[in-house]
This record gives sequence, C-alpha cells and structure tokens, in this order.
Amino acid sequence: MSHYPRAAFIKSANALAQFVPDKGTEVAFAGRSNAGKSSAINVLVNRRQFARTSKTPGRTQLVNFFALTSTERLVDLPGYGFARVSQKMRDHWADLMADYFETRASLRGMFLIVDIRRQLTEFDRQMLGYAGTVGLPTHVLLTKADKLKRGQAATALLEVGRELGDTATVQLFSAQSRLGEAEARDKLEEFLKLEQ
Repeated sequence: MSHYPRAAFIKSANALAQFVPDKGTEVAFAGRSNAGKSSAINVLVNRRQFARTSKTPGRTQLVNFFALTSTERLVDLPGYGFARVSQKMRDHWADLMADYFETRASLRGMFLIVDIRRQLTEFDRQMLGYAGTVGLPTHVLLTKADKLKRGQAATALLEVGRELGDTATVQLFSAQSRLGEAEARDKLEEFLKLEQ
C-alpha cells in the first residue's frame, strides 16, 4: 500500500518556463548519478518504478515533478557528476538548478542522496551550497548502507555528520533492506508541512 495513494507524475521540465505552478509545498531530491535517488523515492512513496530506476547512470536529466497530494509535490532533480555529459549540458544543468532554487517559493526542503561508499563529493557540496544560499533545510540520505558492515556504516555516518555540522541532518538508508525508511519518510513529511 502506497503512503501516497494519489501520487502521480505531473511533468518533466527543461527550463524555468516549464516548471509547474509555484503553489502548495514541494521537496526536492538531488544526488549524484547512480547514488540511488530513484530507488529512495520509490521506497518513500512505497511504489515500485514510481521514479524510474536505470542501470545507466545519468538518466534523470530533466526536473521531474510528482504530485504526492493535491497540494504537495516531490521534485526529482537531474542526476549530476556523470562523465559522459557534455560541458554545454553541464552549464545548462547549472543554470536550471540556479533557476529552480532561486525561484521556487513552494520549496520547503531538499533530500541529498549520497552513496555511503563515496561519501560527500564536490557535486554534493555544490548542492549543499545551493541550498545554503536560499536557507533551505537539507537532509542527507547515505544510501546503499547495506553494502557496508555495520561498524563501517556507523563510521561513515559519523564522518559525514562531522563534515556537515549544522548545515544538514544525515541518516543511514538502504532501498534494498529498507533501513531508515520510517525516519526518512518522517523527515519528508516534516519538510512538506513547513510554513514559508
């Protein structure tokens, strides 16, 4: 049973003018290609293939808007850090992200999806920078935590938490074992309910 039975794809956008109307509340999901962003979204909504997963990194190259309820949205941002993307595409993506973060009054929070085995990359720090400039609360999901031994995962959590300081909250997560699912969904709900 989905936690958001009315959840549905709305549209993909490749430019500011194509974004959905800036009403209600929305939470953005960002992350490096292949960090498990689509899988995390599918677990939180509790629907398989809600956000399409792919074996090919870099498939999400548009801003994808999903309705969760009549007034709440989830926004899947383009996966970044994929080597086979041209410089022109990277520049367009940077402009698109700047437009998104600077113009969306309905944006209440961001989930940053980070592969626990890589920890924070320069691209992740750039996304944290975007969020910081607009005062956006951010929650980091250290995905694929099932791939590490428990002690290694705990150490990684500690290290990332230390680097983030008070700029973001962080937790362990695994789409495979559903580790951290309830905690992450609670954070999503908390962001969606935040007042402007």
